[in-house]
Amino acid sequence: MEPDISEQSFIDEEKVNKIKVSMPEDDLLFDIAEVFKVFGDTTRMKIISALLEEELCVGEISIITNSTISAISHQLRVLKQSKLVKSRKEGKVVYYSLDDAHVKEIYEIGKKHIEEEKSL
Repeated sequence: MEPDISEQSFIDEEKVNKIKVSMPEDDLLFDIAEVFKVFGDTTRMKIISALLEEELCVGEISIITNSTISAISHQLRVLKQSKLVKSRKEGKVVYYSLDDAHVKEIYEIGKKHIEEEKSL
């Protein structure tokens, strides 16, 4: 049930209606929230941080992150399903890299935001 705007005298009805019309669909907002959930894990952030440097295989990522191959494989699967990481096969070895420049941008913006807060 939507609140009755007429009961709230301090509400700018024109502003509220303008914003309501421009709001993205719930499905899109859900998908955006899901992408940010993927960023909510330290191991996945370590993987993304490593892949910012260069393409890596599971074994290399496991050593860099001090994690098991099994744990890294699981997290890579999550990152791949979210289209944040892509893979390519060379012989028997699978190499992983960031899916596109947006992943780096999201990471860098988050990092910059945290670093700004710490410097205050």
